[in-house]
Amino acid sequence: MNGLIVLGTASDSGKTMICAALCRILSDEGIRVTPFKSQNMSGFSAITENGEEMSRAQFIQAEAARTIPSIYMNPILLKPVAEMKSEVLFFGEKFGPVAGMMYREQFFKRGIEAIHTALAKLSETYETVIIEGAGSPAEVNLNDREIVNMRVAEIANVPAVLVADIDRGGAIASVVGTLQLLSPAHRSRVKAIIINKFHGDLSLFREGVEFIEEYTGIPVVGVIPYKLDHGIEEEDANRPFVEAPVGVDIYDAWAAHVKGHLNWPLMKEILAQSEGTT
Repeated sequence: MNGLIVLGTASDSGKTMICAALCRILSDEGIRVTPFKSQNMSGFSAITENGEEMSRAQFIQAEAARTIPSIYMNPILLKPVAEMKSEVLFFGEKFGPVAGMMYREQFFKRGIEAIHTALAKLSETYETVIIEGAGSPAEVNLNDREIVNMRVAEIANVPAVLVADIDRGGAIASVVGTLQLLSPAHRSRVKAIIINKFHGDLSLFREGVEFIEEYTGIPVVGVIPYKLDHGIEEEDANRPFVEAPVGVDIYDAWAAHVKGHLNWPLMKEILAQSEGTT
């Protein structure tokens, strides 16, 4: 498989939704595409047709990709429970509840093995993988045993796209800060930046785009306007969402919204740079 990983400058930057859009856009072009997130911490899950439990986010992304949701798209699911512990699921097999430090110490090697197994299995069916990261790749206190951001990019050998949420403010600083905290090898994987959840006149951010590109040397591949009525359930938020207009295919509408504000030819060039999973 070729592919890319969608990273965020922070949690809730919109990685899940960008991945869903990319899955539908690629599916529209006749590409056999699969979503993938190695490890998802969420209390929201879905059941596959085989009765296996996986993250709701990758289940939704699989629907956007017009394919059957599979446990291999989300091999590790952490479901928070009481006392700062999580129930741990590896390919649907349950362990725990497990405390965070114990999980880092005891499940790291098993996590790496799960990533290799899942990507190898997906490569039997799919041409392209759209990988979702988690949180931020610049959480340096976690990097020694992280198994969901740059380590996955290395295993899959794919380029990265960095997403920043401008709705919160501070998007430029979050982009610059994230890139500064990455190692040179990891930073070199970042081939494009997406500014997400923009409100107002896009022309007002033109100077912001120019600054980001000049300062970082990385192109801004899109500024995506905020869309309230996309009608897609969010990854792990329990907040209400606005239903899409009646009769609208939610994945088609969302993909069209994102693609209309992306430099899609450049995104395809980035996908073509990937050298495939190992």
